[in-house]
Amino acid sequence: MTGADPTAAADPTAAAVAVEPTPEQTQTLPGYIRTWWQGVQGGELGSLPIILGLVVIVATFGVLEENFITERNFTNLLLQMAPYATIAIGVVFVLLIGEIDLSVAFVSAVGGVVMTLLLRPDDPGWPWWLAILVALLCTTAIGFIQALVITKAGVPSFVVTLAGLLIWSGVVLILTTQYSTAGTIRIQDSTVIEIANGFLSDFWGWVLAGVVVLGYAASQVRTALIRRKSGLASKPAVVIVLQVAALAAIMFAAVWYANEDRGVPKVTLILGAFLLFWSFVAARTRFGRHVYAVGGSAEAARRAGINVDRVRIAVFMISGFMAGVGGIILASRLRSVATNTGGGNLLLLVIAAAVIGGTSLFGGIGRVVSALLGALVIASIQNGMDLLGLASGTKFVITGLVLLGAVLIDAFSKRRRAARGGV
Repeated sequence: MTGADPTAAADPTAAAVAVEPTPEQTQTLPGYIRTWWQGVQGGELGSLPIILGLVVIVATFGVLEENFITERNFTNLLLQMAPYATIAIGVVFVLLIGEIDLSVAFVSAVGGVVMTLLLRPDDPGWPWWLAILVALLCTTAIGFIQALVITKAGVPSFVVTLAGLLIWSGVVLILTTQYSTAGTIRIQDSTVIEIANGFLSDFWGWVLAGVVVLGYAASQVRTALIRRKSGLASKPAVVIVLQVAALAAIMFAAVWYANEDRGVPKVTLILGAFLLFWSFVAARTRFGRHVYAVGGSAEAARRAGINVDRVRIAVFMISGFMAGVGGIILASRLRSVATNTGGGNLLLLVIAAAVIGGTSLFGGIGRVVSALLGALVIASIQNGMDLLGLASGTKFVITGLVLLGAVLIDAFSKRRRAARGGV
């Protein structure tokens, strides 16, 4: 990878256009399609594998288990996906700079445990917002400390975060057993419980869908106008219309289906806000460009005047922060924390979500929305296997094979780009 054009890596459309960047070709639908197909042949697959994978997953489990496609299970799927996607957002940033964070699962547990302990009635009985703030400060500080060891001591992130996995799992065990002989601490604050157990009314669900569609349409039109004004290649109007129409169909269908059950979960709104914010940071800010540049080539980024260590520290702090948010969502959904919080296959699932969503393990390529797409795949697979009653060993095997497949696609794409003289 090189750091020459990080914005192209952030936007698969931009990456595809980069194959033949003449504006005249992309002003027409045939030219745009031809350019996109050339990009796919060159290894710029974008979200294509994940979309095809979702179609296969839904079709397979829909045939094998009729409850998979019911309204209630759809709402459950949205709830199950939220914590995975939230933690995976931070993992995406780490992978973009070519690093790894193996501690995120237990860092998320620290966030949930700290919040829960601070919420205990009269001991100390903090208000919910202050307990959440302190918990997030703790997990962000953990990311900062681990990043300092990585950057200043020169220890590989794999080793540092593996040590963090052990340390923070021990901290969770100490805290939960110290304040509860049973090892489980229940959350009694109704506001916190409502985070992952509350639902929007039908009306506000429709409003949310409308805002998302209008926001996406405005963003696409604005980008196209700016690129045309600058003499750069841009999407033809018909493509923008088709993409907005497709998003509108998906969003309104999802809201209608969710409203047939309990409604759109409130946590979906929280997840959407973080996705929007971090997508903006990654694709539209100088810091985001620096992240892609460091992931493309840390040495080239350093020679270009980028403070590589500062970028790495900031990225691991983001990872710690989002792990804390995910831990709070998980604690809210379960209404408690326990000695095994953060354990099990949580680490596997969040890293798999980032990779399966399209973030490259080699650094420099990926989007924040990868976390959402990958989490949707992972949650769908886990949900379908649970409905089928598969054994734990079988679940691990299937999840591992899906992850391996995503990595192989990533490696294949990288090889194709290199063969065609790409990055």
